[in-house]
Amino acid sequence: MTRKVLITGGTGLIGSRLADMLIDAGYDVALLSRQANTGRHRSFRWDPSRGTIDEAAIPYADYLINLAGASVSEGKWTTERKRDIMDSRLGGTELLFRELAKPNHHVQAFLSASAIGIYGDSGDQLVDEETAPAPSEDFLADVSYKWELAGLKVHDLGIRTVVMRLGIVLSSEGGALPQLARPMKLGAGVVLGSGKQYMSWIHLDDVCRLFIQALEEPQWHGIYNAVAPSPVTNQEFTETLAAVMHRPLVLPKVPAFGLKLMMGEMSEIVLYSQRVSAEKALQQGFTFEYKELQPALESFYGEDE
Repeated sequence: MTRKVLITGGTGLIGSRLADMLIDAGYDVALLSRQANTGRHRSFRWDPSRGTIDEAAIPYADYLINLAGASVSEGKWTTERKRDIMDSRLGGTELLFRELAKPNHHVQAFLSASAIGIYGDSGDQLVDEETAPAPSEDFLADVSYKWELAGLKVHDLGIRTVVMRLGIVLSSEGGALPQLARPMKLGAGVVLGSGKQYMSWIHLDDVCRLFIQALEEPQWHGIYNAVAPSPVTNQEFTETLAAVMHRPLVLPKVPAFGLKLMMGEMSEIVLYSQRVSAEKALQQGFTFEYKELQPALESFYGEDE
């Protein structure tokens, strides 16, 4: 019998690629969406802000993957935007918990996204899943921590629960990489801040393969960092991207205060240093297709540039 996967956030960067890879692996896939029509995938309606969900959605699924949440990198972090970022994650996850607490389903595993933002600005310290979260005054850490707490409650229902702390997901289709590559194409590539801050990245396909392996293998449970085993500094990242795209680095570094003026509190995304360990996923037997940054970037830009 074909196994069925229900995905929230299934039209986003990770969700859309993950849905395709699951279908290629022989799964049936459906999406939870606010819109009635989500293209070629079956969809069920839900509206976390109103606490409503199609009553047939959860009973459909053997596995549930929770990726829904407003983007942290679009628009300045106004008070309203920060509320949207938090509420879109907590509201959806709490609604899923409510439905999973009902007896009329056969969900075997619940997989939920989080982010390495939970570690805050950790300098050059190598952090792992046992590292304490940053204080709640750090917005991204607070969002990630509360999102994880909401998701891990599903474990109390007797459902195997996995939380993936996502690093910087690399894709030419969205996320951070196109924003970093755009000025590089114009010959205006630039190191951000001191350039010494660590970036813990992961190729989009490896993220999806992580979710699929965690879904399929029952020994996966609890929290995992979804990052490649080779974090790099912003200077190293920028120089590698320039080399792959055959573009020079001609401008001086953009100072941190300039980024803070332009981006406000959101500048934390590019200025915080996060050197994050992938060891726990490796110990589970996961094999990264892209362990090193240069081949990962070449998969997107190597042939065109």
